Amino acid sequence: MNLPNKLSIFRVLLVPVIVFVYMFPFTDYGITMFTWTIGDIVLPGTQVITLIIFAVASFTDFLDGYIARKYKMITSFGKFIDPIADKLLVNTVFILLAVSGTVSIVPVLFMIWRDTIVDAMRMMAAQKGVVVAAGIWGKLKTVLQMVTIIVVLLNDIPFAFFGLEVGEWLVWISAIISAYSGIVYFQQCKQYIMESK
Repeated sequence: MNLPNKLSIFRVLLVPVIVFVYMFPFTDYGITMFTWTIGDIVLPGTQVITLIIFAVASFTDFLDGYIARKYKMITSFGKFIDPIADKLLVNTVFILLAVSGTVSIVPVLFMIWRDTIVDAMRMMAAQKGVVVAAGIWGKLKTVLQMVTIIVVLLNDIPFAFFGLEVGEWLVWISAIISAYSGIVYFQQCKQYIMESK
């Protein structure tokens, strides 16, 4: 297994770590978590740690793609595992944010539905021996989702300093871009979906 694929696997392994940090009831076990204050914005320690782990995981997404392209290490497994790692990471954090009431559940559901449908289309293409790699819109969707999560985990910093709460808007914009990229994937895969035999 080459380095880019190992980085994708590492990204997958960070997902349960994020869930543990974000959901663990530290106070129930007498653990006092630190808080980080920037101006009038207070960030709970669990949120800060989650942000750091998520940022590291997101960086591996850029790094594995960069290494794979530069050193011609692109593989079929890499095309398969990279988008799965991205979806596990991003959708898990969005679900955590929705469950905690930090963001609306509706756009999160839209993004998960889109990913489920795209995965089904990819499976149908794979049955025909075709590996559908992430296109520009799929990559843009992932980058926007990652930026959105970072802004939300930062409680809208730096925008909050100007009285702007952009996190929730970014979640909805991410959902719209996600839906559009799903339509693009359908256009790529429809010949395999619409086959009569």
